[in-house]
Amino acid sequence: MINGLQETTALHNGVKMPWFGIGVFKVEEGPELVNALKAAIKHGYRSIDTAAIYGNEEGVGEGIKEGLKEAKISRQDLFITSKVWNADLGYELTLKAFESSLQKLGLEYLDLYLIHWPVEGKYKDAWRALETLYKQGKVKAIGVSNFQIHHLEDLMMSAEIKPMINQVEYHPRLTQKELQEYCQKHEIQLEAWSPLMQGELLDNDTLQSISAKYQKSIAQIILRWDLQNGVITIPKSTKEHRIIENASIFDFELTKEDMEKIDSLNENKRVGPDPDHFDF
Repeated sequence: MINGLQETTALHNGVKMPWFGIGVFKVEEGPELVNALKAAIKHGYRSIDTAAIYGNEEGVGEGIKEGLKEAKISRQDLFITSKVWNADLGYELTLKAFESSLQKLGLEYLDLYLIHWPVEGKYKDAWRALETLYKQGKVKAIGVSNFQIHHLEDLMMSAEIKPMINQVEYHPRLTQKELQEYCQKHEIQLEAWSPLMQGELLDNDTLQSISAKYQKSIAQIILRWDLQNGVITIPKSTKEHRIIENASIFDFELTKEDMEKIDSLNENKRVGPDPDHFDF
C-alpha cells in the first residue's frame, strides 16, 4: 500500500519517482502558475510535470526556485519531468530542444524527459537523442508518452535502453489494461495524464456511491484507484485547496470490489487525441 505523498517507486534503472505529482497542462505563465507550484511544494508534493508545448517552462522554473526556498529543501528533493514536442523530434533537434527546456526551467538536469507523441518516422531518432542525454547524465530517466503497444515494440527493436515510463491518458473510462499489462511485462512504468478525464466523471453514479461510502470526493476516489492499480498520477490544479485535497488520498484504501466497479466503467473513451490518428 502506498502510504504517503512522497512515497516513490523504483523505475527499472533504479531511479526513484514519486507515485503522485502535479501537472501544469494549460496553466499559463504568470503568478497563478508560480503560486500553484509553491503551494504544491509547501504541502509536500515532490514531482512536477511540464512539457515544451505547454509554453510555461519558465514559470515552472520560477515556481520551483521560489518553492524550494520557502520549503527549505534542495533541488535533489524534487522530481522534474518535461517532454520534447513533435516539431523537435529528430536526433539533433531533440538535443537542442532539451537544452532549451533546461535553460527555461533554470535547471542543470531533468529527472525525466519524455517523447510527447509517437510521430511516425521521427521517434526513433529522438529516442537516440534521449539515450545520449541519459548517458551524459543530463537526465536521470527517459521515457515516452502516448505510445501504444505497437509503438513500444517498434521502438524497442532498435533501442539500446528501454523506456522507463510511458505516460498515457488513463482514467476509469480508458483503463488501458492491455497496454498496462504489456508495460508491466517489460518493466515500463505506466503514468496517467488526465486522470480525472477533465472533470467528465464528476457526476457518475457509480463513482458518487463509492465517494459517499468512503466520504471522499470523486476526484480522491479516482486518484486512489490510479495508485492502487500501480499507475503514477499527476493531476493538474492551480487552486491551493484542491492541491491539498487531491493529495489527501493516503488515509483510506478501496476494496477489491470497489476497484473492480471502477474498472468496469471502461468504454475505451478518450478526451485527448488518439495516438494512432493524431494529426501531427
